[in-house]
Amino acid sequence: MFDLYIGNKNYSSWSLRPWLLLKHFGIPFREHMVSVAGRDYNAALKPLAGNARVPCLHEDGFQVWESIAIAETLAERHPAMWPADARARARARSISAEMHAGFTALRTAMPMNLKLKLKGKPPTPAVQRDIDRIVEIWEEARMQFATADGPWLFGAFSVADAMFAPIVWRFHVYNVALPPLAATYRDAMLAHPAMQEWYGAALQESEAHAHYDCLADEYGGPRAA
Repeated sequence: MFDLYIGNKNYSSWSLRPWLLLKHFGIPFREHMVSVAGRDYNAALKPLAGNARVPCLHEDGFQVWESIAIAETLAERHPAMWPADARARARARSISAEMHAGFTALRTAMPMNLKLKLKGKPPTPAVQRDIDRIVEIWEEARMQFATADGPWLFGAFSVADAMFAPIVWRFHVYNVALPPLAATYRDAMLAHPAMQEWYGAALQESEAHAHYDCLADEYGGPRAA
């Protein structure tokens, strides 16, 4: 059985990705939560992951870190995690890698904090470029590759959906306006049972970090979720 080491559900966007994959595909695993006490290097995590970061997947003591590497490792045993069609699969891999490596402006301006539901504010040009690109990715996937199999980016749920799951929460928390097709996909993801399970657990956490929570004032203050 796998052991998955993750950070706090309220804050740890990277941890959500492999957790969601394991949950959606019904793969047994043991969950271990560790504190993401700050933005700096955390030596306490070094025994758990070679890069001293979470998430990290363990199997019989062997470690796999980085969410995209964890996803690929899982998909080797569960090929349904990628689209069956070769071109759809290539595109899903492309956008998953783009998500893993990019969108720094958006992620910096809108860190994940599921206990907030904000009024929002006009994004900077750099953040708006990231938003526009994500909308483009979602709309293209839905229009070109999705089938009647489901509401996800490529019809059936895939690694690509898991990779963009934290962006879905960011758009929700920071009240980012989206065009209809992207908004429909966002709402489908928010309603996913595993996403709701993660959200419910996040709301029960007591650990708080001021450098994430202070954005309530900057973005217009919290309102009822």
